[in-house]
Amino acid sequence: MEKDLLHIARQWVLEAGHIIKEKMNEPLTIDTKSDPNDLVTSLDQETEKFFAKKIRNRYPDHKLFGEEGYGDEITSLVGIVWIIDPIDGTVNFVHQKSNFCISVGIYKDGIGEIGIIYDVMTDNLYTAERNKGAFKNGNRLKSLKKGLKMEEVILGMNHFLLCENNLVDFRKSQSLVKEIRGVRSYGSAALQLAYVAEGRLDGYLALRLSPWDIAAGMIIVNEVGGRTTNLKGNSLNLLEQDSLLTCNEDIHNELVKRYT
Repeated sequence: MEKDLLHIARQWVLEAGHIIKEKMNEPLTIDTKSDPNDLVTSLDQETEKFFAKKIRNRYPDHKLFGEEGYGDEITSLVGIVWIIDPIDGTVNFVHQKSNFCISVGIYKDGIGEIGIIYDVMTDNLYTAERNKGAFKNGNRLKSLKKGLKMEEVILGMNHFLLCENNLVDFRKSQSLVKEIRGVRSYGSAALQLAYVAEGRLDGYLALRLSPWDIAAGMIIVNEVGGRTTNLKGNSLNLLEQDSLLTCNEDIHNELVKRYT
């Protein structure tokens, strides 16, 4: 892994965030993808193009796995792969102009090396490098607290877990909600992973997420002693969609029991 890669990636992320803030109030083209709630804007696409150009010019041997289709055809994580969501939380971006972020995870041969999550509107930058700790705005994040009890837990939760569906019995989530201290939903998977790493949330559960939603956050959570799997407790495959459970290690096994 190149010595200055984190520094360079961080600078690109901040530059992309500045462009987003400059252009976000201009007229945007807004389309839908898989369903009416799956939005994409011209600024999502422009931001991914920005990263694609930067990566290809400076690191032609690196690959880009992105949400908006401007990356490479990815069938494995062999080599160095940037997994990017140019705007995670596009619905928030469109409706609220807040609670969205840029998410960049850099993997080498399937191992997460660098994670960057940038909350554009609050100017909060979360970064991590494997085995070197996690940081918020340059300040090291503490390891997650020990001895956490279920009745003390605040969970981020994808709302689909509370609705009837054919993937998870929603009654399991309803029972869980009654036991813990509270539930929050911020509308950005990457931000909620950052909040777990920061200790603002004790865990985050989601029914179906894509690799670019979680690639950066997994690295950051890991650096503070958290654990990330799917809802069955299995390792995630970052080439396909899966459920997500990222949380304090103390409550991981207990949460997995609720969904298996």
